[in-house]
Amino acid sequence: MKFSLIIATYNRADYLRDTLASLAELKTAESWELIVVDNNSSDATRAVVEEAAERFPVELRYFFESEQGKSAAMNTGVRAARGDVLAFTDDDVRVEADWLDRAGEALDRHACDFVGGKVLPIWGGARPAWLPDHSGQHWAVIALLDYGPEPIELVNRSPLGVNMAIRRDVITQMGLWWDNRVGRQGNTLRGQEQREWCMRARAAGLRGFYAPDMIVHHIVPQDRLNKRYFRRWMYWNGISRSILFAMSGMDIEGREQATHGQEGATQIAGVPLYLFRRLLGRCVDVIKARVRRDSVGAFEQEMRAWFYAGVIREQWNQRKKSPSVEMRAASPASTKQ
Repeated sequence: MKFSLIIATYNRADYLRDTLASLAELKTAESWELIVVDNNSSDATRAVVEEAAERFPVELRYFFESEQGKSAAMNTGVRAARGDVLAFTDDDVRVEADWLDRAGEALDRHACDFVGGKVLPIWGGARPAWLPDHSGQHWAVIALLDYGPEPIELVNRSPLGVNMAIRRDVITQMGLWWDNRVGRQGNTLRGQEQREWCMRARAAGLRGFYAPDMIVHHIVPQDRLNKRYFRRWMYWNGISRSILFAMSGMDIEGREQATHGQEGATQIAGVPLYLFRRLLGRCVDVIKARVRRDSVGAFEQEMRAWFYAGVIREQWNQRKKSPSVEMRAASPASTKQ
């Protein structure tokens, strides 16, 4: 079998139903299967999958994963997969009809191990004036991505899990499973599983490419088109980055960098002093932007402030949990977020 398409889902039966209808329209001459992993849903997820399976054009298989966490569900899907290429998306998408073929072509064209493509928006409500209509920091919050019209090797960038394909043998042979400690669990907004996986993959010598013709359209629901959601996401992003740093020393502020910390950094209550300075600096920038009546710039700086608040909160929590363990502190000179 050429492709195994894997979706992890949690209490999103209504979204999933429409996504399955979209996936049924995929066109490829290659053999493929669809695997849906239910991660402890309490809604009608199983019934939706079983109903769709009756008329789906290829085999649609349902699995249940009791360990809470998207990474755990994805790993269950990988174990069950029979295809040479594993394609991943989410339960709230619409795909281009040639999506699987584009993924396979990109893997072959670039002779690489994994690829990811564009993730474009389907706005579930009016886009606010403070939310740009192009790729950037704001788009990361709502899982959108567009690196442009040309292929790019993913050296210091990661694809999004909503639009990614991997050669199956690189996972099973090299043990590159997703780490459930850093991924989305339940209703939290924790999420660094993709970044962590890509860094381990590159450390193992694997190569990935951005494939611009591999396109997924991602629904951005109305309840995420507000500043409250963006603040909460950035706060959890800071928590997630801090957890990842505590585990492996991966840079807190940079994109895809590893760091060994800064020995002897001045600390307050177990948290490096420079993180407090970062937070204070962003708060000052918010005030300056508001004085200039730059509401868009003010919110951008506020989002960064919430990120540092999350980092500080988690580093403090890690100290309280393990007071005898020396926490590494990311270098102040590291690349900014």
